[in-house]
Amino acid sequence: MNAIDPAPPIAIGRVDAKGRLLDAESRLAELNARAGGAPGKPLAVPQIATLARLAQRLGIAISRHVIAADGEDDLELWVRAEPEEGGVRLEVSGWRPRAAWRAPASEPERDSDFFRSAADFLWETDASLRITYLSIEAGARYGFDSSGMLGQPLTRLFALAEDESGELPILGAVAAQARFDGQKAEIRGTGRMVRLDATPRTDPGGRFAGFVGAAHLLETAPERPKVDAPVPAAPFGGFPDSFSQRLDRALRGPLGRIIANADSISAQTEGPLRADYAEYAGDIASAGRHLLGLVDDLVDLQAIERPEFETAAEPLDLADVARRAGGLLAVRAAQADVRIDKPYANETLPVTGEFRRALQVLVNLIGNAVRYSPQGGMVWIRLEREGDMGCVIVADQGKGIAAEDQARIFEKFGRVDPSEPGGSGLGLYIARRLARAMGGDITVDSAPGQGARFVFTLPYREE
Repeated sequence: MNAIDPAPPIAIGRVDAKGRLLDAESRLAELNARAGGAPGKPLAVPQIATLARLAQRLGIAISRHVIAADGEDDLELWVRAEPEEGGVRLEVSGWRPRAAWRAPASEPERDSDFFRSAADFLWETDASLRITYLSIEAGARYGFDSSGMLGQPLTRLFALAEDESGELPILGAVAAQARFDGQKAEIRGTGRMVRLDATPRTDPGGRFAGFVGAAHLLETAPERPKVDAPVPAAPFGGFPDSFSQRLDRALRGPLGRIIANADSISAQTEGPLRADYAEYAGDIASAGRHLLGLVDDLVDLQAIERPEFETAAEPLDLADVARRAGGLLAVRAAQADVRIDKPYANETLPVTGEFRRALQVLVNLIGNAVRYSPQGGMVWIRLEREGDMGCVIVADQGKGIAAEDQARIFEKFGRVDPSEPGGSGLGLYIARRLARAMGGDITVDSAPGQGARFVFTLPYREE
C-alpha cells in the first residue's frame, strides 16, 4: 500500500501595521530569509507583502494565488491576509515548486506584473477604445486636459509607436481581447513618451467592455515654461494649497492603484480564482470608484464656489455631448440591466457652453437615472428646443421624487433617503451650479411611482 503524501502545510505569520514580520512558522520564515528578510524587518516577499498591505488598507480579508521567487525557482502559493489588531495575519499554503520563467535581461517584462505596478497614471476605455477614466492629476503634471479627454478616442491622447518588430501591441490585444504590455506612445503635443500596459474588462454577459490600463513615463521632456496664472484663494489657514487639492493628491493615487489591482483580481487576469473572491475584488473596485467620485466632487465643489469661477463659452452640439455621456455609462448600465436610449446619430442641437462641463453634467444626470432605475428598466435621453434654450431631457423609470423633496436634491449634500446606496449628495448641486454658470439650468419633474424627468438647458445657438 502506497503512502499518501500529506497536504502541503499552512504556514502562519504576522506582520505589524508597518509591514514588518513579527513572527512566522518555519516554512514562511525560511522563504522570507531567502528573499533577504529577517524577523522585525519589512516582509521581503513582495507578492505576500502587497496582499498584506492591501488587506490592511481595506480592512477586509483577501485571498490570492501568487507566484513568488524562491532562489532560482518559483513557488505557487495561496495567500490569505486578514487584518487584526496591530497588523495582519497571514496564512500561506500551496507551496508547489515550478521552474522559473527567465525574462530577457534587456527587457524585464515582469515590470508590468500586477504586484510590481508603479504607474505614473491610470486610464480606462470602453469597448470602442473611448477614454472613460483618466487620473485627473496626470493632466496637470504631463500637459493635457484629463477631463476634456473623457469620451475621446484613446489615440486622441496617445500617438501609438511601433515596437522593434514594426507591430502595435495594442492592436493584437484588441483583436484577441487580451492583455497587452509594452505599447510605446507619445502623449500628443508634449514630447513625452510612455509605456502603456492594460488588462481587458468584460461586461456581465462576458463580452469585451474595454481596457483598464496604466501609463509609465519613459523619459522626461524638457520642462515647459509656466504660464502665469492667478493664485487661488487660500481659505484654510492662509495656505494657497487648498484642503481639497491636498485631499486629491493624497487619495487619488492610492485609490487608483487599489481600483486597478482589484479589477485585475476580479477579471482573473493572473489565473483562475474562486468566484466569491473575484466578487469581493469587484466590490473593492466599486468602493474605490465611489471614493474617487467623492474626491472629484470635493475638488469640483471648491472650484465652483470660488467668486472668480467661470466657464468657457464654446459652440457645442448638445446631442453629441449626450451621446458621449450615454456611451461613457454603457458598461455601468449593462451591469445594472438598464438600457440607455440615446439620441440618434443624425440628431443635432447647437448650443453654447463648455464641452467638458456639459459632459460632466450629463454624466451625472444619466448616472443617477441608471442608479435609480429598476432591473430591465430604460433611461431615455431626448432633445428639444424651447425658445432660446436647447434642452436635454433625461427620464427614468425609478420610484420618483416627491414634490416636497425636489428642492432638497439640489442642495449641498442633499439626499432624499441617506440609507439608499448613492453618491455624496453633491452631484446635483454641482451640476446645477455648472449649468447656471453656462447660462442654463437644471429642473426636475417627478412624482412618486412615476420616475423622474430632469431637464438640462443651455443657450441655443443659431447656425
